[in-house]
Amino acid sequence: MLASAYRESLKLADSRKLKSISFPSISTGAYGYPLVEAAKVALNIVVDYLKKNSALEQVYFVLYDKGTLKTYCHTLAEVL
Repeated sequence: MLASAYRESLKLADSRKLKSISFPSISTGAYGYPLVEAAKVALNIVVDYLKKNSALEQVYFVLYDKGTLKTYCHTLAEVL
């Protein structure tokens, strides 16, 4: 379901001809989804989506704290 949330949001942004979109770290707060797993899902979906002829130019992750940022940066390095 988490992957679908990102994928469908990206599709909607493309359908509206948006150039950028922003995401939080979905479900890692009150819902308690494991941060490392959430980062892997989010970044894999976004990177794969952008490789497939998307009109999106920028995807931002608006993250709560330095620990979350560090996790996303480390995970992005693995994904790329």
